[in-house]
Amino acid sequence: MGSRLKENISSGYIEAANRLNSKNTRHKIVAYVESYDDIFFWRTVLGAFENDKLYFEVMLPSHKTLERGKKSVLMNLLKKSAGKNLICCVDADYDYLVKGVTETSRRMLESPYVFHTYAYSIENLQCYAPSLRTVAVAVTLNDHDIFDFAGFMQQYSEAIFPLFVWSIWHYRRPIYTEFTITEFNMIVTLGGFSVENPDDCIKHLRRKVHTKIAALQKAHPDAKESYLALKKELIEEMGVTPQTTYLYVQGHHLFDKVVVPVMSKVCKKLINAREYEIRRQAMHSTQMRNELSCYSHSTQDIAQMLKKNVGYAFSEPFRRIQADVRQFLSSGT
Repeated sequence: MGSRLKENISSGYIEAANRLNSKNTRHKIVAYVESYDDIFFWRTVLGAFENDKLYFEVMLPSHKTLERGKKSVLMNLLKKSAGKNLICCVDADYDYLVKGVTETSRRMLESPYVFHTYAYSIENLQCYAPSLRTVAVAVTLNDHDIFDFAGFMQQYSEAIFPLFVWSIWHYRRPIYTEFTITEFNMIVTLGGFSVENPDDCIKHLRRKVHTKIAALQKAHPDAKESYLALKKELIEEMGVTPQTTYLYVQGHHLFDKVVVPVMSKVCKKLINAREYEIRRQAMHSTQMRNELSCYSHSTQDIAQMLKKNVGYAFSEPFRRIQADVRQFLSSGT
């Protein structure tokens, strides 16, 4: 099958290849993903279901055409290629939350061969708040508990949740250009964060959110009932709570403009504290230089550690993905 893997393949082709193998050979299911970064994430999802009967091969679609992204995966593959031997694994983006308003959303939600993240993207799950302290320890090799990541991300989520509902409200209607994801991202970007006084930037964020909400309420004076109905639906049916809204905002924005800047300042303090201890405890200057050099070479890059973070395995979206895969395998679809 080697050379054929360079082309987009179909579920039927994989099924035929599986039949040609001996009865003792494991059954293969190919999982198409959107980008190279997605391969590791979906391996952590699908690998848990492998056994002596079946295994998954996670890969990108044809690199002959260099097609990338959900639109390519869904529109070009789903119609003719996906099946019980070939599945598509994608970021949910807003397609999960707009609930079938667009053709892409309908295809993603209706097909038994498409699996999505439930969170906006894998980046959101890599930033799963309860796991961020562990990431900070991996970066700095300093386990001092100087910042409440989970508490801060909860406050951040609660501050942006009312405006996030407005964002989904617009995207479920043909008026999303009136309040785009780009504008939403600009408003919910953190400014002036400090480890010592994180509440200050949350207060500033709430003021920005309040200002924009007032403008939206003025522009849509009759939207109160539909807004409240959507808010209830997001919380009760779709898992978007005021405490976890960060999981549903645009993933790259959350990663680059919120979590990495916060972690950078926290990790800098942890590194400085560790270096101070080394200087204080060193018996002589040579030992101090050697210890500092050794420590410096042992610290890690924040973004890379986040990309390797698998703490999301304890999150609700991850459990929902697992439930979907379990249902797919048990149904024999």
